[in-house]
Amino acid sequence: MATTISSLAAVKVLASSAVMEAPEELATRKLYVGNIPRTVTNDELSAMFAAHGTVVRAEVMYDKYSGRSRRFGFVTMSTAEEVAAAIESLNDTEVGGRKIKVNVTESFLPNIDTSAPESEPSFVDSQYKVYVGNLAKKVTTEVLKNFFSEKGEVLSATVSRIPGTPKSKGYGFVTFSSEEEVEAAVSTFNNAELEGQTIRVNRA
Repeated sequence: MATTISSLAAVKVLASSAVMEAPEELATRKLYVGNIPRTVTNDELSAMFAAHGTVVRAEVMYDKYSGRSRRFGFVTMSTAEEVAAAIESLNDTEVGGRKIKVNVTESFLPNIDTSAPESEPSFVDSQYKVYVGNLAKKVTTEVLKNFFSEKGEVLSATVSRIPGTPKSKGYGFVTFSSEEEVEAAVSTFNNAELEGQTIRVNRA
């Protein structure tokens, strides 16, 4: 009986470890796919990436009020190698007359304080939105908002973080009040430098 109990305990520890490591493993396997046609479904998004490996999950983001596609989504592949292959093959290719953007959404950032995160202001969503990738780990929501305020009226900004921690996922979103401000932000800040890192800015 003692052996059985010990074995069960070991299984529980392993399961617990797997759960704890999941966000870091996911970081190397998740892709942001932007500027997709509004007609693309989850299945169609999955099919786009299936030629480059095993698609674990594909999800198009929809506006919760209108039900319309927000023209971006996320795809999780089974390995980091498949992610690299998908980016190489699909980034800047045309789908339905639109040039799509395929980027890694987040990266594993070691040695970060895991104390409770500070509360951040609520994010105000808008149809005029950009995705900002490859953010340095020290970029905060306030820094992101101030950086983009140079090219228009920023309604809101947010840096995505792993739930329950202050650990940045390496990307965020910024909303504006007009289409012109979105275009200005993309043309001005894509491949610009923020806190020592070259950021990627795409229409979301």
